[in-house]
Amino acid sequence: MRKRTSTHVVLALAVVIGVLAGFPQRFEAAGDRNSIGIIQYVEHQALDASREGFLAALAANGYLDGESIDVDYQNAQGDASNLSTISDRFVGRKVDLVLAIATPAAQSIASKTTEIPILGTAITDYVVARLVDSNEHPGGNISGTTDMNPVKEQIDLIVTLVPDVQTVGLLYTSSEDNSTLQARLAKEAILALGLDYIEVTISSSSEVQQATQSIVRRVDAIYIPTDNIFASAMPIVYGVVSQSKTPVIVGETGMARAGGVATLGINYYDLGYQTGEMAVRVLEGESPASMPIEGAKGFDYAINGEMAKEIGLEIPAHLLDYVIDAN
Repeated sequence: MRKRTSTHVVLALAVVIGVLAGFPQRFEAAGDRNSIGIIQYVEHQALDASREGFLAALAANGYLDGESIDVDYQNAQGDASNLSTISDRFVGRKVDLVLAIATPAAQSIASKTTEIPILGTAITDYVVARLVDSNEHPGGNISGTTDMNPVKEQIDLIVTLVPDVQTVGLLYTSSEDNSTLQARLAKEAILALGLDYIEVTISSSSEVQQATQSIVRRVDAIYIPTDNIFASAMPIVYGVVSQSKTPVIVGETGMARAGGVATLGINYYDLGYQTGEMAVRVLEGESPASMPIEGAKGFDYAINGEMAKEIGLEIPAHLLDYVIDAN
């Protein structure tokens, strides 16, 4: 896939520039660079962080936007028709690689091409999303990283923070495969602890406030997985639960900062960086078909101390070191 020029002068300049910059020697000439399309489902902190990590990994390996690669970043703003249009754009341009951020983005571009290598990130389960044959042997033009959360441990965190909890509320988007999978795992974990649950699902961001209001008085705590619509709408959730004083345990740190109270979740910048390292291998000629789906290498607690204080929740001593800035 790497594109090279035979012009000796350009090669010599590339060597000099690479040495001076401290990067590995890359010989792509201007106008003959690898093109990378980035299709992002929606804008929120976790997905933005994964994109930033991806580009940082490429840069660390000498692939700099505007120098050795051309990056075309497009955000669908949560709209399926935008996803389709962006996917058509990348296929029409015949980009060399696509980064798909979040499950709907990956499903859209995967429906348009079996030729262009696709790497996904912020995707919970590639098999459930019908993107690969198996996590170990993807078998097609798609691989990437999964943001599968430690759902059981997140439910355990609810019990730690709210010892008297009896009923847990579940809020998620019914049309997001990643959310329905995590919700199923959450329900299993809740029942295993002898607790009850109430679930309310949404299909669009316009339903977030009503869904939160409908559940908040009937539960002792709320669990929201790494759901793209809810991640974007956490300020709306905050507006409701800050009044009801209901603790909300969420799927990732950005959601905790934006109105949740705590998580045990993924560092999305690190996950994106991991995906970027996979992209380097693809740009060097490796096929996604033989690249297993990679999971996150670690999980971090994150406690929103300001939110805990606002709703009157006492943070256990062993979690005080994990209090984060809510900004």
